[in-house]
Amino acid sequence: MRSPLSLLAATQVAFKSNVVQPPRMRHQNTNFALREGDDIFSPKDLVELGRPGAGVANELGDLVLVSFAKYSLKEKKNAKSVYLAPLESTIKPLEIPVCPSVVLAKGGEAFWIDNRTIGHAVENEGNLDLYAIDLKFEANEAGTFNAEPPTLIGSFPTTSATNFQYSAKASTLIFSDNVYADGNLSSTKEQDEAWENRGTTAMVFDETYERHWDTWAGPKTPSLFGVQLTRGADKKWALGSEFDNLLKGTGHASPVEPFGGTDDFSVAGTSVLYTTKDPKLPLAWHTKQDVFLVSTTSPGKPKELTSGEQGATHSPVLNADATKAAWLELAEDGYEADKANIIIYDLAKDVRFTLTQKWDRSPDSLAFSADGNLLYLTAGDHARVKVFVLPIPATPSVSSTNPDLPPKYYTPVPLVTSGAASGIQVLPGGRLLFSRSTFTSPNDVYVIRDLQAVEHAVIQSSDPIAEGKGKIEQITRFTADALASKDLDSGEEFWFKGALDKDVQGWVLKPKGWKDGDKKKWPVVLLIHGGPQSSWEDQWSNRWNPNIFAQQGYLTVLINPTGSTTFGQEFTDAIAKDWGGKPFVDLIAGWKHVLEAYPQIDTDRAVAAGASWGGYAINWIQGHPEFGFNFKALISHDGVFDSNYNGYTTDELFFFNHEWGGRPWDPESKKLSEKFSPANYVANWSTPQLLIHGSKDYRLPETESIGPFHALQQLGIPTRLVVFPDENHWVLNHGNSLKWHYEVFKWFDEFVGEKSAT
Repeated sequence: MRSPLSLLAATQVAFKSNVVQPPRMRHQNTNFALREGDDIFSPKDLVELGRPGAGVANELGDLVLVSFAKYSLKEKKNAKSVYLAPLESTIKPLEIPVCPSVVLAKGGEAFWIDNRTIGHAVENEGNLDLYAIDLKFEANEAGTFNAEPPTLIGSFPTTSATNFQYSAKASTLIFSDNVYADGNLSSTKEQDEAWENRGTTAMVFDETYERHWDTWAGPKTPSLFGVQLTRGADKKWALGSEFDNLLKGTGHASPVEPFGGTDDFSVAGTSVLYTTKDPKLPLAWHTKQDVFLVSTTSPGKPKELTSGEQGATHSPVLNADATKAAWLELAEDGYEADKANIIIYDLAKDVRFTLTQKWDRSPDSLAFSADGNLLYLTAGDHARVKVFVLPIPATPSVSSTNPDLPPKYYTPVPLVTSGAASGIQVLPGGRLLFSRSTFTSPNDVYVIRDLQAVEHAVIQSSDPIAEGKGKIEQITRFTADALASKDLDSGEEFWFKGALDKDVQGWVLKPKGWKDGDKKKWPVVLLIHGGPQSSWEDQWSNRWNPNIFAQQGYLTVLINPTGSTTFGQEFTDAIAKDWGGKPFVDLIAGWKHVLEAYPQIDTDRAVAAGASWGGYAINWIQGHPEFGFNFKALISHDGVFDSNYNGYTTDELFFFNHEWGGRPWDPESKKLSEKFSPANYVANWSTPQLLIHGSKDYRLPETESIGPFHALQQLGIPTRLVVFPDENHWVLNHGNSLKWHYEVFKWFDEFVGEKSAT
């Protein structure tokens, strides 16, 4: 028998003729640096720019609370604070940490208890303490605005309580927390210690999800709790000691992981409306969610409001007196991007009916008007997230999924038509609060005034009115000073004919120094969005921010091809089972349109990048040089490489099953993967490519980038692999974000930078 050494030697000799020399870069620019300056919005500026959340007003509607975070690269700290802004005064917003308190410097979660009291939950030496912050505010031109030092109210049994909503009518604080099978919050800390000291690190699973998004499944699930929170005659707040599990014994988990929060439940008086995934179905290959109503006085005894014949449900809301409920409902179980319809449930009459089934858009969030006769909503429309209002008809005599209604009851009226709106909240005095971001600014708070006239017109009209005429007023300008000198581009919209002669939309953002008609040539980057059921919208991003690319010197192109949302459900649905088909007809047509419309583009300095489905698109373009993009460098972040294998490894199996026509071993799915999987076209790959992946990405495991990295290396094509062991499908760590941008622009510079172009 030959020795292992002789076998190894024989193997080396046998394959020697097939050895490919390691790929070499055309340029190794060791002096590369990101563009920075007082007038340039650089990746460093993005990382350190303040990040406001959505505003939340008190019940009186004269103050709005906004969470705020600002990172320092020098100190490597993320300072979290809370701003308060008056809605009916010219007094400037107050940042809470300026008051004499060290507690707030630790971050935590803030919420309204009453019109002049903020509740603040802060982890402190292994406990989650609840503080009350009393406000002193006089709304006049020479007004005063101050916050008293926090006073301790009480503590929670765990450090993980979150998503606080206070019901003043019931003197009850509703919140969520993760508990073991017994549902007992008070014993959770003890059970945590037993779990950590179990003597093994083994994880044993009998059902999916074994891991989800970026977390391995443990023995705990989220649930909703209620605890008494009262104010005595001495004006001091007191937190009760009994924490009632409202879902105990139901098998329900709410908020729905991994992204659920306060938008998964609504509180009015003693009533709590919530959504939960159906516990009878395997979680990983079903999206079906049910809506239930439970009373804080009868924990564990919820009433189902959904019919049982639906897919996912979102944004459950109650009107002020808890006589009506509303939520968003998708019809198809297993399809997360199905059209969302508005469902109304008249709790007094026990009748459920559907609205907006004839409206070809999907709302994102809902809010009842003060009298409960109208719904305000946000919804994506033509790459914006707009605010709409819709009158609610009289309740039908019987439940119906398709009631016979006049058009005004299923055609929402737009009130805000630009940017990306969120956090809608109805205020007293005919006002609506919302937050909005755009390509050029993170969130700021706005108010729509004079709603009485709009509501009157909507209700009285026999047909839908074209647009509401409420007065929009901007309340905050959190980042205006920091961005004033940066000259960010608001985006230039374009349309062209794509697959099946459909109208397809896109955006162009111009680099600093661009002048229409001059002779200077500019490099160009095509950014391809993920999803694929998503879109490039006029909104701010802390990750894929198109103005960052523009201000690093690239004409930046964003195209919303087949599969994109906000352009109608047919357009969204059309990508299923056709990932490598119609979307690329659109991308090719859109690319040609841009090259013709902007002759200053240097076509020899074109690059492209994308993440998730956008990463798939980059890998697909690699294998199809006949598309004619002529890209000199590509970047794929957390993209699909082997679609069939991804059908086995992804966490949310329902997604693959829907998009690829079945499970990965089913005949239709296998046939589609043979046709559309990028891994099957590696022999055609030739373009230098950077691959980036997070090791905690369980949606698309890191082998989806390691695989093509190995292939490109063996093909002798310049390539680089960047792995973030602590990141998921996104890059969230601030230092990692700066490194991500450095690697992205350094890679492009290697092949289309000014030195590489000479």
